[in-house]
Amino acid sequence: MHTVLEHPLVGHRVALMRDRETPPKLFRELVNETTTFLAYEALRDIRTRRVEIETPVAKATGERVDEPRIVLVPILRAGMGMLDAMLRVLPYAKVGVLGMQRNEATAEPVPYYAKVPPAKDGAELAIVIDPMLATGGSACDAVAQLKKLGYRRIKFLNLISAPEGIAKFEECHPDVPVFTAAKDERLNSHFYIVPGLGDAGDRIFGTL
Repeated sequence: MHTVLEHPLVGHRVALMRDRETPPKLFRELVNETTTFLAYEALRDIRTRRVEIETPVAKATGERVDEPRIVLVPILRAGMGMLDAMLRVLPYAKVGVLGMQRNEATAEPVPYYAKVPPAKDGAELAIVIDPMLATGGSACDAVAQLKKLGYRRIKFLNLISAPEGIAKFEECHPDVPVFTAAKDERLNSHFYIVPGLGDAGDRIFGTL
């Protein structure tokens, strides 16, 4: 399942992120804000429990989040740009990281680092974050690594998706829902998303 956020406030931020004149500081802020919108949408079905509370006026019944084991998994390095926003929404979550480098000749992911706590009983919720879903290689590999570690509940959040990446990811992991801020036209001959926003990592870290 691939959910594209259809909201004017999201579209506004995506347009600003696409603009080549947007400086790194503003770009990072936009990534954080857009990630927050993605988190709200992706966590609609988060587990909760009913609780009895007492307000200054009367007794009431409310809901509290009942997901004690959530692991956020940014794909290095660009995924780190989305992490702060996710931790603001889920401050009690654990953080694991997966390092992958793209082979520029083949566009295939080359894993170089992994530090993710293993799942204990399948109850953990893992949320993979990475700004771009281009060829789908890194996302597919990341989720495959999490499944090997015992994770059964996984979601993937990203900012911009290409049709090719969506198709590959759904073929590899049809059981993992994807949430994205924008679905773009295609990949170019260099495997960059068109129109895209350029290299998300370079724009986040100012290394253009």
